[in-house]
Amino acid sequence: MKRKSEIFGLCIGWFAVLSQFVLMIQNRQADITETVIRFFSFFTILTNILVALFFTVSALKSKSRLSRVLLMDGSITAITALILIVGSVYQLVLRSIWEPTGLQLIVDELLHTITPFYMLGYWFFNVNNADLQLKAVLKWLGYPLVYIAFITIRGGFSGYYPYPFLNVSDIGYEKALLNTAIIFALLLVLFMALSFLGKTVIRTRRI
Repeated sequence: MKRKSEIFGLCIGWFAVLSQFVLMIQNRQADITETVIRFFSFFTILTNILVALFFTVSALKSKSRLSRVLLMDGSITAITALILIVGSVYQLVLRSIWEPTGLQLIVDELLHTITPFYMLGYWFFNVNNADLQLKAVLKWLGYPLVYIAFITIRGGFSGYYPYPFLNVSDIGYEKALLNTAIIFALLLVLFMALSFLGKTVIRTRRI
């Protein structure tokens, strides 16, 4: 059952990411190279790739260096929190600013709604005590920190920011830093909440 859920997770994950890539190329507003860079500039895309990779190495029982990172203690909890942040920010901030249709609507829901809930469900049934060590979970804060640094530096040169709440050109550094701080605070709360609630989840599964 666990492996079947991992296979399903990797299928919906890669379908969503690859479909979004095709859609972005088809509807590009810049040259191919810039469009590809912009595609990988979205935290949504990077985190959905992270989830898809997690399910892939789990299902294949890979022994690669990547699998050791993705399957180390705390990773499942951290990845769950990260994809939940993706979903939460979209639902609260971004959903109201555009109305996708057709395949884009399906892909949009996969990336921002279905995958976050699916990952949360997988976490609920598979998390163990080793994955709830807050110190191990907090190591993953390096990922969004590097992302923010990259977006800020590249945006300064290119003028392109993937999210309006990070667009320094429009809202200024002060507001962008405030928005970043709020998101990091929410992520930290999620890290701690999942680490705490996981213990209750494990006890519940034993009943």
